[in-house]
Amino acid sequence: MNKIFKTKNNLNKLLDNKDYGSLIRIFICGLAIILFFAATPVVIDLTNNKILNVKDYQNKSKSILTYTLNKKSNFSQSEELDEKDLLVDIHSLNDLATDAVSLDAFTIKQLFEETNYKLEDVRKTKLVKPIALTLLPPEIKMIESTKKRKEFFIQIVLPLVLKENNNIKLDRKRLFAIINKSNNTKAEKKWLNGKYKQYGIPSKDLSQLKIRMDEIPVSLAIAQAAKETGWGTSRFAQEGNALFGQWTWSGEGLKPKDSEKNQGHKVMKFNILQASVRAYQRNLNTHSSYKDFRKARAELRDLGRPLNSIVLSEHLNKYAETGDKYVEVLKKIINQNNLEDFDDAKLLPSSIELESLI
Repeated sequence: MNKIFKTKNNLNKLLDNKDYGSLIRIFICGLAIILFFAATPVVIDLTNNKILNVKDYQNKSKSILTYTLNKKSNFSQSEELDEKDLLVDIHSLNDLATDAVSLDAFTIKQLFEETNYKLEDVRKTKLVKPIALTLLPPEIKMIESTKKRKEFFIQIVLPLVLKENNNIKLDRKRLFAIINKSNNTKAEKKWLNGKYKQYGIPSKDLSQLKIRMDEIPVSLAIAQAAKETGWGTSRFAQEGNALFGQWTWSGEGLKPKDSEKNQGHKVMKFNILQASVRAYQRNLNTHSSYKDFRKARAELRDLGRPLNSIVLSEHLNKYAETGDKYVEVLKKIINQNNLEDFDDAKLLPSSIELESLI
């Protein structure tokens, strides 16, 4: 204690001295000014980064890997779902197909001919052969006729979209059977809990599950795939089986050519086309950017009306940065190519379980 008091007394005497006191005060003031100007750029930089990051957050509607719950929800952070729960079946599907074989366009055309799979017949009979291709053929870019290239692309994508819609139909059928029961078994409760996680509903709200667990109109899915891939010719589609241009900041993907290294998003990469379709449907059925889309779809269901792709496309202005222009392009693709002809098409069953859907 005595040493402390002596030090303080010596310091006071030093400050009281006119010569030394002035020098010390000038030194302290100078040091404070230097520290202020040194810290100012850091503070400004942090502020700018915070402001710029707001824009990045708002433009993540295509990203299924950056799923966030609605801020208005009353869930605690401990109840928020891990994004892996949303994608567990997609990752499982993707992992199973690491040895997918690529068929060339000529072989695929032969397959379509041998199975008598023609879009002209599909428009009349509404029946689609269950041909699920795993990869897009690189030769699709070399098909000179725009009409033939579009038809070829539709033939590839159509069964994939119908297959995923069938999976959702089966789930909805089981969901409504559970809802209509007064008591549920342990197996049914376990299944429900899995679906709550899969569709991002920590509140375990059955009404929300009914809204989210629903199909995407075939014509709308094909139109978006066509727009995002240039009818199957884009680099992302050819190299990464990315049919819908979904983004990721952390997962495996392809960098856009005009983006800076180690910055910005990547386009999600898939081992097979089917995984891309499933991820796209999960994105529309869970992401907060498409809440109005799901609400409009539920209203059509309540009115007993078919899912109209033109009506529902109005609520996809957040899918692309072009907004309303993107919606207009989708409508044009749907109308010009008569894609609504496929909305009530059925995939021919490959198992007894699917026969009830036809």
